[in-house]
Amino acid sequence: MAEYSSLAREFIVSNFLFGADDSTLGDEDSFLENGIIDSTGILEVVAWIEETYGFRVPDADLLPENFDSISCLGRYIARNLLPSEPLAKVYAGNRIKLI
Repeated sequence: MAEYSSLAREFIVSNFLFGADDSTLGDEDSFLENGIIDSTGILEVVAWIEETYGFRVPDADLLPENFDSISCLGRYIARNLLPSEPLAKVYAGNRIKLI
């Protein structure tokens, strides 16, 4: 997840803080509350995620808990890229994880 958060930070700093010093932007700082990103900016973030990571962001996922901070973005990307626990199969009574 740290890698995804790091790339999200680079994108946010480059596109919304215009390369300014990002040392004051904490991983949990709200983009909306701090005036960093507005609702239109969220659409730019969605486009970046879809282009960079190759998965579609459904409208139902456009929630603050997914897009309102560096940490939220990192967790959201990780959840959508990493295999989830239901990807398992029961074989001869044993549970095996599919890769």
